[in-house]
Amino acid sequence: MAARGKKSPPELVALFDSVLAGEPRAERRQRFGHPAAYANGNLVTGLHRGDWVVRVDELGRAALAKQGARRFETTAGRPLRECMVLPPALLGDRGALARWVKRAFDYTSALPAKAARRKQASR
Repeated sequence: MAARGKKSPPELVALFDSVLAGEPRAERRQRFGHPAAYANGNLVTGLHRGDWVVRVDELGRAALAKQGARRFETTAGRPLRECMVLPPALLGDRGALARWVKRAFDYTSALPAKAARRKQASR
């Protein structure tokens, strides 16, 4: 994993923006200071440093693992259960990348909506 606090490369951010441009279900936000997309309040996909992460079902995780993907960990040893880091070779295949992002939206959009967090009052 890259050094703590490292930003995503501009070319990866541009690719992320271009793939997400045609996705009407995308709720764009920042996660850990990086671009991310949500559906119904649930994380779907996002960048973290130099990695592109997608949230997919069990079959999708198995298929991605066969292609060289790994579980996404925000902290070493603490993986996000349904999130995989796409392998670098997949990032070079725009069609395959768009299909995985669509699959992530299809899966995550079917999950129950996440309740909005209440903001804590300032002291």
